[in-house]
Amino acid sequence: MIDKTISILGLRIPSSKPAFLGIVAVHVATALACLVAGIGAIFTGKGSKRHRIYGRTYYRFLFVVAFTAAILAIVRWEQDYYLLILGVLSFTAAFLGRRALLHRWRNWTAIHIVGMGGSFILLLTAFYVDNGKNLPVWKHLPVVLYWLLPGAVGMPLIIRALRKHPTSRYARGLRPVQK
Repeated sequence: MIDKTISILGLRIPSSKPAFLGIVAVHVATALACLVAGIGAIFTGKGSKRHRIYGRTYYRFLFVVAFTAAILAIVRWEQDYYLLILGVLSFTAAFLGRRALLHRWRNWTAIHIVGMGGSFILLLTAFYVDNGKNLPVWKHLPVVLYWLLPGAVGMPLIIRALRKHPTSRYARGLRPVQK
Protein backbone atom coordinates (compact mmCIF):
# COMPACT_ATOMS: atom_id res chain seq x y z
CA MET A 1 0.00 0.00 0.00
CA ILE A 2 1.35 3.40 -1.00
CA ASP A 3 1.28 6.11 1.64
CA LYS A 4 -0.56 9.22 0.40
CA THR A 5 0.42 12.85 0.88
CA ILE A 6 -2.48 14.94 2.16
CA SER A 7 -3.08 18.69 2.47
CA ILE A 8 -4.45 20.33 5.61
CA LEU A 9 -5.08 24.09 5.53
CA GLY A 10 -2.77 24.37 2.54
CA LEU A 11 0.14 22.57 4.26
CA ARG A 12 1.27 19.31 2.72
CA ILE A 13 1.45 16.43 5.20
CA PRO A 14 3.71 13.69 3.79
CA SER A 15 1.74 10.76 5.18
CA SER A 16 -1.86 9.82 5.77
CA LYS A 17 -1.08 7.15 8.38
CA PRO A 18 -3.02 7.79 11.61
CA ALA A 19 0.05 7.45 13.89
CA PHE A 20 2.02 9.94 11.79
CA LEU A 21 -0.92 12.35 11.67
CA GLY A 22 -1.29 12.06 15.46
CA ILE A 23 2.36 12.99 16.02
CA VAL A 24 2.04 15.87 13.54
CA ALA A 25 -1.11 17.09 15.35
CA VAL A 26 0.64 17.07 18.74
CA HIS A 27 3.72 18.71 17.20
CA VAL A 28 1.73 21.51 15.53
CA ALA A 29 -0.51 22.17 18.55
CA THR A 30 2.39 22.35 20.99
CA ALA A 31 4.48 24.43 18.57
CA LEU A 32 1.65 26.97 18.34
CA ALA A 33 1.27 27.01 22.14
CA CYS A 34 5.04 27.36 22.43
CA LEU A 35 4.99 30.30 20.03
CA VAL A 36 2.22 32.05 22.00
CA ALA A 37 3.99 31.43 25.32
CA GLY A 38 7.28 32.70 23.88
CA ILE A 39 5.63 35.88 22.63
CA GLY A 40 3.97 36.27 26.03
CA ALA A 41 7.34 35.98 27.78
CA ILE A 42 8.90 38.49 25.38
CA PHE A 43 6.22 41.12 25.97
CA THR A 44 5.73 40.85 29.74
CA GLY A 45 7.78 42.51 32.43
CA LYS A 46 10.94 40.56 33.09
CA GLY A 47 10.82 38.83 36.46
CA SER A 48 7.05 39.32 36.80
CA LYS A 49 4.77 36.43 37.69
CA ARG A 50 3.29 36.45 34.18
CA HIS A 51 6.76 36.37 32.62
CA ARG A 52 7.71 33.36 34.74
CA ILE A 53 4.47 31.55 33.85
CA TYR A 54 4.93 32.23 30.13
CA GLY A 55 8.59 31.23 30.32
CA ARG A 56 7.89 27.96 32.12
CA THR A 57 5.08 27.19 29.68
CA TYR A 58 7.35 27.95 26.71
CA TYR A 59 10.07 25.68 28.09
CA ARG A 60 7.70 22.75 28.73
CA PHE A 61 6.00 23.01 25.35
CA LEU A 62 9.39 23.38 23.66
CA PHE A 63 10.43 20.03 25.13
CA VAL A 64 7.38 18.40 23.50
CA VAL A 65 8.03 20.22 20.21
CA ALA A 66 11.66 19.06 20.14
CA PHE A 67 10.67 15.50 21.09
CA THR A 68 7.99 15.25 18.39
CA ALA A 69 10.37 16.87 15.86
CA ALA A 70 12.85 14.12 16.67
CA ILE A 71 10.22 11.44 16.03
CA LEU A 72 9.19 13.06 12.75
CA ALA A 73 12.82 13.38 11.68
CA ILE A 74 13.54 9.73 12.47
CA VAL A 75 10.48 8.58 10.50
CA ARG A 76 11.45 10.69 7.46
CA TRP A 77 15.20 11.13 7.99
CA GLU A 78 16.23 12.16 4.47
CA GLN A 79 13.56 14.87 4.24
CA ASP A 80 13.44 16.07 7.87
CA TYR A 81 16.81 15.47 9.58
CA TYR A 82 17.23 19.23 10.01
CA LEU A 83 14.14 19.24 12.27
CA LEU A 84 16.05 17.09 14.73
CA ILE A 85 19.08 19.38 14.58
CA LEU A 86 17.02 22.57 15.00
CA GLY A 87 14.87 21.01 17.72
CA VAL A 88 17.88 19.86 19.73
CA LEU A 89 19.63 23.22 19.32
CA SER A 90 16.49 25.14 20.29
CA PHE A 91 15.85 23.07 23.40
CA THR A 92 19.53 23.13 24.37
CA ALA A 93 19.60 26.94 24.14
CA ALA A 94 16.45 27.17 26.28
CA PHE A 95 17.86 24.62 28.74
CA LEU A 96 21.04 26.66 29.21
CA GLY A 97 19.08 29.91 29.47
CA ARG A 98 16.80 28.42 32.11
CA ARG A 99 19.67 26.82 34.05
CA ALA A 100 21.52 30.14 34.15
CA LEU A 101 18.43 31.77 35.63
CA LEU A 102 17.64 29.04 38.16
CA HIS A 103 21.20 28.68 39.42
CA ARG A 104 22.20 32.35 39.04
CA TRP A 105 25.35 31.56 37.13
CA ARG A 106 27.88 34.31 36.73
CA ASN A 107 26.45 36.71 34.11
CA TRP A 108 23.19 34.76 34.29
CA THR A 109 21.05 37.55 32.84
CA ALA A 110 22.94 37.63 29.54
CA ILE A 111 23.02 33.83 29.31
CA HIS A 112 19.29 33.68 30.00
CA ILE A 113 18.45 36.35 27.41
CA VAL A 114 20.69 34.85 24.72
CA GLY A 115 19.61 31.27 25.48
CA MET A 116 15.88 31.90 25.47
CA GLY A 117 16.02 34.38 22.58
CA GLY A 118 18.20 32.04 20.55
CA SER A 119 15.83 29.20 21.30
CA PHE A 120 12.89 31.23 19.98
CA ILE A 121 14.84 32.15 16.82
CA LEU A 122 15.62 28.47 16.21
CA LEU A 123 11.95 27.54 16.76
CA LEU A 124 10.88 30.08 14.13
CA THR A 125 13.68 29.01 11.78
CA ALA A 126 12.51 25.39 11.94
CA PHE A 127 8.94 26.49 11.20
CA TYR A 128 9.90 28.60 8.19
CA VAL A 129 12.38 26.09 6.76
CA ASP A 130 9.78 23.34 7.02
CA ASN A 131 6.72 25.34 5.94
CA GLY A 132 7.96 28.44 4.11
CA LYS A 133 7.38 26.94 0.68
CA ASN A 134 3.66 26.69 1.53
CA LEU A 135 3.14 30.11 3.15
CA PRO A 136 1.58 32.99 1.17
CA VAL A 137 4.42 35.55 1.31
CA TRP A 138 7.30 33.23 2.17
CA LYS A 139 6.82 30.93 -0.83
CA HIS A 140 8.09 33.74 -3.09
CA LEU A 141 11.33 34.19 -1.13
CA PRO A 142 14.61 32.35 -1.78
CA VAL A 143 14.94 29.31 0.49
CA VAL A 144 18.10 30.71 2.11
CA LEU A 145 15.96 33.46 3.66
CA TYR A 146 13.90 30.84 5.52
CA TRP A 147 17.15 30.08 7.36
CA LEU A 148 18.38 33.66 7.78
CA LEU A 149 15.41 35.98 8.39
CA PRO A 150 14.43 34.77 11.89
CA GLY A 151 17.98 35.38 13.10
CA ALA A 152 18.29 38.67 11.22
CA VAL A 153 15.18 39.94 13.01
CA GLY A 154 15.80 38.22 16.33
CA MET A 155 19.47 39.01 16.96
CA PRO A 156 19.01 42.80 17.10
CA LEU A 157 16.15 42.24 19.54
CA ILE A 158 18.40 40.08 21.73
CA ILE A 159 21.11 42.75 21.64
CA ARG A 160 18.53 45.37 22.56
CA ALA A 161 17.35 43.25 25.49
CA LEU A 162 20.95 42.78 26.66
CA ARG A 163 21.52 46.52 26.58
CA LYS A 164 18.20 47.41 28.17
CA HIS A 165 17.85 44.88 31.00
CA PRO A 166 18.83 46.58 34.29
CA THR A 167 20.66 43.56 35.71
CA SER A 168 22.61 42.81 32.53
CA ARG A 169 26.35 43.42 32.72
CA TYR A 170 25.97 44.68 29.17
CA ALA A 171 23.42 47.38 29.97
CA ARG A 172 25.97 50.06 29.11
CA GLY A 173 27.10 49.64 25.51
CA LEU A 174 27.54 45.85 25.31
CA ARG A 175 30.70 45.79 27.41
CA PRO A 176 31.12 44.57 30.98
CA VAL A 177 30.37 47.18 33.62
CA GLN A 178 33.45 48.07 35.68
CA LYS A 179 33.11 47.42 39.40
